[in-house]
Amino acid sequence: MRHVLLYTDEDGNWIAEVPSLPGCHSDGRTRAEAIERVKEAIEVYVEALEEDNLPVPEEFHDAELIVVESVAG
Repeated sequence: MRHVLLYTDEDGNWIAEVPSLPGCHSDGRTRAEAIERVKEAIEVYVEALEEDNLPVPEEFHDAELIVVESVAG
C-alpha cells in the first residue's frame, strides 16, 4: 500500500505523486487515468529497485493537508 497525492495542474490534468518513492509520479487527463498510471509507475519503480538490489523505501503514514493563504505584496 502506498499513499498517493492527487491534484490538478494549471491545465486541468491530474497529477499523482508517491511521496514515499521519490521521483515516482504520473499524470492523466482524468483522476481515474492518473490513478491507473501511477499504479503502473509504482510497479516499475519497485521492480527497478529490486533488479538493482536496492532497498525499497517503506511507506510512511505521516501526512497532513493544510491550506496556506499567500500574501501578495
